[in-house]
Parts: sequence; C-alpha cells; structure tokens
Amino acid sequence: MEKLSTKRAGFVGLGLMGGHMAANLLKAGWNVTGWNRSAAALDEFAARGGIRAADVASLRDEPVIIFMLPDLSYIDDAAAGLLAGWAEEPPAPGTAVVVMSSVSPAAVRDFGAKVTAASRGNAAVVDAPVSGGTKGAEEGTLAIMAGAEEQDFQRLLPLFSAMGRTVRRLGPLGSGSLAKACNQLIVGTTTAALAEAAELAERSGMDVAALYEVLSGGLAGSRVLDIVGPRLAAKDYEPTGPAKFMHKDLSFVLESAAAVESAVPMATAAVELYAELKRQGLGDLDLAAVRQAIANLSADAVATSSHNQ
Repeated sequence: MEKLSTKRAGFVGLGLMGGHMAANLLKAGWNVTGWNRSAAALDEFAARGGIRAADVASLRDEPVIIFMLPDLSYIDDAAAGLLAGWAEEPPAPGTAVVVMSSVSPAAVRDFGAKVTAASRGNAAVVDAPVSGGTKGAEEGTLAIMAGAEEQDFQRLLPLFSAMGRTVRRLGPLGSGSLAKACNQLIVGTTTAALAEAAELAERSGMDVAALYEVLSGGLAGSRVLDIVGPRLAAKDYEPTGPAKFMHKDLSFVLESAAAVESAVPMATAAVELYAELKRQGLGDLDLAAVRQAIANLSADAVATSSHNQ
C-alpha cells in the first residue's frame, strides 16, 4: 500500500469506545464520515464535526474504513452492503478495512479473505484491537495491537497514533486479535482475583480500600488494580464496558490455545466464572461486577450449607 494521500476515514460504531476514538481522529485533523445504528451517538459525532453516512455501503470510497462493533458477527452484518457494492465495482487499490473490535483471531482471518475476494484484491483487512477502556479512548492513550503486513501498518500508523499512545505491529492478520486475547486473559483473571480478595477481606472484617492501598505498593500492584480497584472497593458497577464481553474475549483465548495445543488453566477457570456472571444477569454491568458474581456464589454456598445442616 502507498502512503495515505489524505486524512480521510470512515468509522462504523460510535459507542462507548468508538465515539471517543472517532472524536480523537477529528481533533487530529481527520475528515471522518461515521455511521452508527442509534441516532443519539451519530448526533453527538456530527456535533463534534463528523460527517454522517447514510449507511455503511456509502463509505465505499473512503481510503480507510474502521469498524468498532461488539463482535465480528456485527461487522459481517454491517459490511454486507459494502462488500456487495465492491463485488460489482471494486474500491480503489490500497483501501484498508480496520477491525478495532475484540474478535476471534481465526474469524478475522476468514473475514480478511472475504474482503479480499469481494474487492478483487483492492482492499485489505487489518486487525487492530485496543486496550485502555473508555478513559484511554477519551484521552487518546489506547494501546493498539495490530495484525498487518509491515507496509500496511506503516501506512496506517498516523491514523493509529491519533487514537493511541502505544501502537505495535504483532505480526500478520490475526496477530492483533491474539494479542488482545492475551491482554484480556490477564485483565479478566486479575480483576477476578482482586474481586475474590475483596470479598474475602470484607467478610473477614477488613477494609477493602485499605487492603488495595497496601497491595498497590507491593508486587501485587498493577494497572488493573489502579483502574478497576476503586470500582471493586466501592461496589460501583456502572458500566464503562459490559462485563459480558470479557466472557467473549476469554473464549477466544480457549479457541487460540486449542489451535496450538497450549494449556490455559487460568483462562479455562475464568471463562466459567464470567459465564456464571452472565447467568446471574450481571453481563451488562461493569467488569467490576465480577465481585458481585463472587458474592452471590458465596451467598449460595452459605444457603446450601444451612439447608444441609
């Protein structure tokens, strides 16, 4: 791919993360045409200087089209009209489709093949999932993990740099999604461990905030503790991102591990815990709601013990 000749991009998905990411592109001088299923987010995007797209298919001539939707099935559905249009009339050579959602590494490679076929080789998919939450999205400090050919990555680097602070190419298509799965393995299990510690401490008469303060000064200190810890301590489950997505992301760890025969006992346990969180109806709350899931399991254990006595 040649260097981008213009700072133009399409953006699909202007939700909790995507809205801030698109806003940072606008701040960096990009002309961004956006589409979102709900009108309110699109109104806010337009108020910031963005251009409304009538539909995703109308983004066909943008040199870069970013997708920030919950999963690849949503992207497949949203892109159907776009790919149908490209099948009739291919886009300009060098068109980039950038998947910034957390998706399956295997599925994004399949999506890449579908885009290549529909565009007759004129468009390439890059997977570039992000970490840093809504705070990182708003502040433009996201970590961006890209799976792309080197020349494609270099071409898109100015775009990524407008949204993130740590931007790395991890390998070919699918590598970014695998890196994000590894990220979620660490974030999901660490958050669960912190939640277990909080419940154990509180039930033992200890102050959770004081415990976390001490832990943060030692080897247990982490960015997860710094960011999620206050919400866990306060039992603040107002969503900054739905907890149910952690279950989805951890399932990608299991899928990727099975493909290379790698044992992942922590991920296996965490997938079951976050599945239990969803069964309890907590999936739309913040990731910190894993503490409530553990509290409910404790209450169930007490009830069962009392019943058996």
